[in-house]
Amino acid sequence: MVLTAREQDSRSGEALETLCRAYWYPLYAFIRRQGSAPADAEDLTQGFFARFLEKHYLKSVNPDKGKFRSFLLASLKHFLANERDRVRTKKRGGGAIHLSLDAATAETRYLQEPIDAMTPEKIFDREWALTLLELVLARLRRDFRDEDKAALFEELKVVLTAGKGAVSHAEIAAKLGMSEGAVKVAAHRMRRRYRELLKEEIAQTVTGPEQVEEEIRALFSVFSSL
Repeated sequence: MVLTAREQDSRSGEALETLCRAYWYPLYAFIRRQGSAPADAEDLTQGFFARFLEKHYLKSVNPDKGKFRSFLLASLKHFLANERDRVRTKKRGGGAIHLSLDAATAETRYLQEPIDAMTPEKIFDREWALTLLELVLARLRRDFRDEDKAALFEELKVVLTAGKGAVSHAEIAAKLGMSEGAVKVAAHRMRRRYRELLKEEIAQTVTGPEQVEEEIRALFSVFSSL
């Protein structure tokens, strides 16, 4: 997806907008954790994306090196170092994509962050990981809805985070009028599909299968270190 977004063709705008809309909040959280006020963080996030589009930053992405997550944060740091005092509203959108940020929701979410000594880099990594998992869960939910199994999804989604034996398949079966065996099979398939979707989502921002596994380990290590 990153390589598609950097090309100047009919698909690039859609790919770039998808990336921006998915991963802008970790950047906002990074800027806030550095000490910027909410309004300033909103301006800087918008200003960064305007410059990102205007200067075609993705043209400098080397498909053989690094992850989009790392590239995006490095680009933001460079932008903040040079542009913090010169965010120019008139250039927002750059004649390309104007990203409408839900600043109120972002700030509400940020205020729910734990008050701790996490560095801006660590909070960026954590919010990137959480955003990634939210995207995967949303895709999984759509899969179940497309198969008219929305109720099954809502009952089973806890199996994705609960420990072994923490979920009563018998209780879920009774609620949904299914056999316990059918619920166990459905739970197994849900976990398997979740892993598949997670790998697919990560694969859109790295360069090869070996980096997918590496990124999964890196992102989940974010939570284990908290």
